[in-house]
Amino acid sequence: MLSQIPTHLIAGPLGAGKTTLLQQLLAQRPTTERWAILINEFGQIGLDAALLSTDEDGIALGEVAGGCLCCVNGAPFQVGLSRLLRQGRQDRLFIEPSGLGHPAELLQQLRADPWQDVLAVQPSVVVLDAAALARGQPLPASQQAALGEAGLLVLNKSATLDGTAKALLAAQLPARPLHWTEQGQLPLGLLPGIAAQAQASSAPATLPSESRAVLGTLWSDPAQPICQHQAGEGGWSIGWRWHPSQCLDRQRLTDWLASLDWRRAKLVIHGEDGAWYSANALDGAPLDWRTSEWRRDSRLELIFAEPQDVDALQSALAACRA
Repeated sequence: MLSQIPTHLIAGPLGAGKTTLLQQLLAQRPTTERWAILINEFGQIGLDAALLSTDEDGIALGEVAGGCLCCVNGAPFQVGLSRLLRQGRQDRLFIEPSGLGHPAELLQQLRADPWQDVLAVQPSVVVLDAAALARGQPLPASQQAALGEAGLLVLNKSATLDGTAKALLAAQLPARPLHWTEQGQLPLGLLPGIAAQAQASSAPATLPSESRAVLGTLWSDPAQPICQHQAGEGGWSIGWRWHPSQCLDRQRLTDWLASLDWRRAKLVIHGEDGAWYSANALDGAPLDWRTSEWRRDSRLELIFAEPQDVDALQSALAACRA
């Protein structure tokens, strides 16, 4: 394993476009570099790793589902990051914390033991929804705290803003480098710390041992989904995983999700036509279906502001099977 691995935190609130930006960066990865990506999600199921899934060599994906990644002293984070780094000689590490997490606290912990000799933490990237901020939507305090230390503020979803609106918005933000963009487009050369390189390690790193098994990976009945839900700071989540042999009807799913008042919806499914699809939407917006390379299972994760009737959701979702 290498040492002083350049580590890039991709922070930002729910729906700002962190995963989309990571997808754009992955498409620009030099073929000579191996990249590792660790993703945290508020829900228990974990969707971003599926959305980022690729058949390309040189990319290692890891996920820590269920809670806030800033709790880095907890076993799930320690084990998840250790497992990811042990998969090979990773030249660069990207970490995407939950939009409901605390990136400033995460940065502080990553610079301490046992990671300070293994990782070289670079100035972070904070992805913001420029259109939402221009409409006056407040930025969560946890994300606001991350702005001052950012190496780059990516003002995503900015196509509808004119020069005046951009100037007004920029004046409200800390004096940090800005990049206005759409669909998470960020040239790799603008990534803070892109010139940093990992170093050969003179001694084996002492990292937390892998003592925890991955939970929830098997189905007692392949025809029934695994369902997990939890309440946490900032919302309530529920998620499902289906055996890959099971198919879901996209139109029924679309109609059902349109009837619910969710804050965030992410899904990767085996569709009624046998193909695989992903979708990702915020605050009840229409789903934008795309083809997916993921094949391991179907997944759906919803985040609500308040707890929901689990039995009612389960019953309605069962009617969406193909």
